[in-house]
Amino acid sequence: MKTASNTATRVNSRGNSSEHPSGDERFRMLDTSLKKLRYQPDALIEVLHSAQGLFGYLNNDVLFYVAHALKLPPSRVYGVATFYHFFTLQPRGRHSCTICMGTACYVKGSGEILVAMEEKTGLKDGVTAEDGSLTLSTARCLGACGIAPAVVYDGEVAGQQSPEDALKKLQSWEAEDGQE
Repeated sequence: MKTASNTATRVNSRGNSSEHPSGDERFRMLDTSLKKLRYQPDALIEVLHSAQGLFGYLNNDVLFYVAHALKLPPSRVYGVATFYHFFTLQPRGRHSCTICMGTACYVKGSGEILVAMEEKTGLKDGVTAEDGSLTLSTARCLGACGIAPAVVYDGEVAGQQSPEDALKKLQSWEAEDGQE
């Protein structure tokens, strides 16, 4: 039996609270963010940012929840979530490698970095390893053309990267994960 202490509550438009069917506390925290933003449809990007911070990614349940709370069509919420590269609709790995494919980076070898990482990991762009260890992705441009080719490892931008540098980083993650 569920207790009030481990269930999420939701405040509807009339101010009444009700238990969220999933019992997931993160929905209560998302409700706090929605309330702070006054359930304004114009706050969609900020709400999605909060939701992704809480859940790690935006699954269909979360997208529908946000759409309902902001009184927006689900298609609009989904459209915004898929338009912006920051948002992800699938779980991310413990580590992430994002390779810039902008013109300057591509000319200086980012394509070779991507090929090396795909060959070594067996992953394709936008895919997370089955064991959840790594997400490999590309970006259209990181805006770091002066340090091309640029790669983002776990949120940290590294410049003048080579395929060898990327593979060394991958090895260091594998060694790090082996110690856990």
